[in-house]
Amino acid sequence: MCGIVGYVGSKDALEVVLEGLRRLEYRGYDSAGVAVRVDGAAELSTAKKAGKLANLEKVLADQPLPASTLGIGHTRWATHGGPTDRNAHPHLSADGRVAVIHNGIIENFAALRAECEDAGTEFRSETDTEVAAHLLARAYDELPAGPDRLAEALRAVSRRLEGAFTLVAAHADEPDTLVASRRNSPLVVGVGDGEYFLGSDVAAFIAHTREARELGQDQVVEIDRTRGLTVTDFHGTAVEPVAYTVDWDAAAAEKGGYDWFMLKEIAEQPQAVADTLLGRLGDDGRLLLDEVRLSDQELRDIDKIFVVSCGTSFHAGLIAKYAIEHWTRIPVEVEVASEFRYRDPVLDRSTLVVVISQSGETMDTLMALRHARDQKARTLAICNVNGSTIPRESDAVLYTHAGPEIAVASTKAFLAQVVACYLVGLVLAQIRGIKYADEVAAIVEDIRRLPDEVSVVLGRMEPVRELGRSLADADTILFLGRHVGYPVALEGALKLKELAYIHAEGFAAGELKHGPIALIDQGTPVVVVVPSPRSRESVHDKVVSNIQEVRARGARTVVIAEEGDEDVVPYADHLVRVPRTPTLLAPVLTTVPLQVLACEIAAARGHDVDQPRNLAKSVTVE
Repeated sequence: MCGIVGYVGSKDALEVVLEGLRRLEYRGYDSAGVAVRVDGAAELSTAKKAGKLANLEKVLADQPLPASTLGIGHTRWATHGGPTDRNAHPHLSADGRVAVIHNGIIENFAALRAECEDAGTEFRSETDTEVAAHLLARAYDELPAGPDRLAEALRAVSRRLEGAFTLVAAHADEPDTLVASRRNSPLVVGVGDGEYFLGSDVAAFIAHTREARELGQDQVVEIDRTRGLTVTDFHGTAVEPVAYTVDWDAAAAEKGGYDWFMLKEIAEQPQAVADTLLGRLGDDGRLLLDEVRLSDQELRDIDKIFVVSCGTSFHAGLIAKYAIEHWTRIPVEVEVASEFRYRDPVLDRSTLVVVISQSGETMDTLMALRHARDQKARTLAICNVNGSTIPRESDAVLYTHAGPEIAVASTKAFLAQVVACYLVGLVLAQIRGIKYADEVAAIVEDIRRLPDEVSVVLGRMEPVRELGRSLADADTILFLGRHVGYPVALEGALKLKELAYIHAEGFAAGELKHGPIALIDQGTPVVVVVPSPRSRESVHDKVVSNIQEVRARGARTVVIAEEGDEDVVPYADHLVRVPRTPTLLAPVLTTVPLQVLACEIAAARGHDVDQPRNLAKSVTVE
C-alpha cells in the first residue's frame, strides 16, 4: 500500500504534491519521491529519498526543483526491492522522458523485465515498477502524435500487466497531461476549478476540492489542463466515471471517513489478504516465497518446525500449527519469542524456525531468530516490512502485503500473517511431495475466496457494533473456542484487553469444566467461536454443549457460527454468521467480528482506540 498524488493546474505543483504526500504518509514511509514537468521546458525533474517524507523535504530544501504546474508524488511501502534511494519512486524510462509511480504488485514483471533487457534496456532499480516506465516509453514512441497519445500508450501497457496496480505517468513532451490506470488497487480523481488531482485516497486532495470521480476496475484516466477529464477502459471504450462529493474534512479524510484508523484497517482486510496472495502461484503451479536462500533438499530434510512470535503474531502461529501439521505431517511447536532461547530448545540443521513479526524489528523475535541461527537451524521470516532486520537475517522470507498499520492493535497485519502461514505450510507440503500441485492449487483457490468472504462478514457488522456498545459496562468477557477457534478466542480476548482495559480471557472450550466455568456469573458475556458441523472429526457438538453449559449458569452468549448451522440458534443470545469455508481457513473470517467488537467496546468506554495506554506498535526492547 503506497501513497500516490498527481496534479495538473495553475498552482505550484510541487507544493500541492508534497501537501498530498503528507496526508498520505500513513500509507507508506519507506521512501518518498516527486517528479515535475518543468514549465517552459520539455523535461522532467525528479527528487527521491529513502526514509520518511521529511528526508525528501530536506533534499528539496537544499536542491529546489524548477517551477512547475504538473507533478506526481509517491510515498512507498516497499514490496519489490528494499527501501533504498534507487528503489524509491518515481521511476524513469531509459531516456528520462517518462516518469511512473505505482501502487501494487505486477505479477509478471520478471518476464517483462527480461523482455526489456533483451532489447538492451538497463535497469537502475530492483522494482517491478521500472518495467512499466520502460514499456510505457516504448509504447509512446511507437504511436503517432495525437491528443491522447500518452493515454493510448498506457492502455497498451496496462493490457500486458498482471496483478494489482495503480500507475500514474507523466511525459516530458506532454506539458498539460497526466494519465493513470488501475486494477485491483485504489485510485480517485479530484476535480477543482480548472485543476485536476489524482490520489490513492481522497486525503491527497481534500484540502483543495471535495468533488471526486470514482475510477472503476481496468480503467484509464487522462487529466488534461485544456481538454479536461477522460476515462476509458483498457481497450479505449469511453466510460462515464461516477461523480460524488466527499463529505469529510481534511482530518477525517486521512482515516477514509472512519472514526479510527483501526476501523479503517479492519475494512482494508480483504485487500490485505488479496495482496498477500498476489504472485504466489508460479506458471508451473508451484507456490513461491519472496526470498529463498534454502534449497528444496534442505526444506525436504526438515523434520521439526518451531513457530516463534509475540502477541497477536503468536496467535497467528497457533493457527499455523493446525494447518502446517495437517498439510505437511511435520510436528510443529509454537513458542512465545521472549521464552524461546531461555529454555534451551533442541535445534539442529533439520529444524525450521518460522518467525513472525509485523515490523521485522520486534526485539524478542529477533533475538530468538539469532539464537536459532547460532544453533544452525533453518529460518524463515513472515514479515510486513520489506528490508527490516528480521527478514534480512533469515534464510527465507514471505512478505505480507498488508500495508502500514497506524493503529497499535493489529488487525489487517494479523489476517495477512495467518494467510502467509497457510502459504508456508503449502510450500513445504508441495516441496516434500505430500501434496501434488493440483491439490495445492485447490487449497489456494479456497484461500483466494477469502477476501470476498471477509467482505461479506464486514457487511454484517452493524449488529456487532450495537452489541459492543451494550457490553461497554461489562467487567469481564470470556472467549471460548476449539481447534482453530481456540487461537481465535485468544486473539479476541487480547484485542479486548488491549483496547478496552477490561478483564478478558480466552480458553479452549474443552477446558471449561476444568476450572474456568467457575468464572461464569449471571450476565457474564461469553463469546463462543463455533467450529463447522461439516468438518472431519468435528468437535461442533461438544462446543454446542459448552454453550448450553455456560448459558445454564447465567451467561450472556455471543455465538459466531457459519451459515446454515442451526444447532446453535436456541442457545445464542446474539448470533453472528460467517460464510462457510474450509475449517482450517475459518479463523480469517471468525476473527473479524471480535476485532469490531473490541473496537466498539473501547470507543464506548471513551478510550483512544488507535493508541491504547502503555502500548507501542513495535516492541524493540527485550
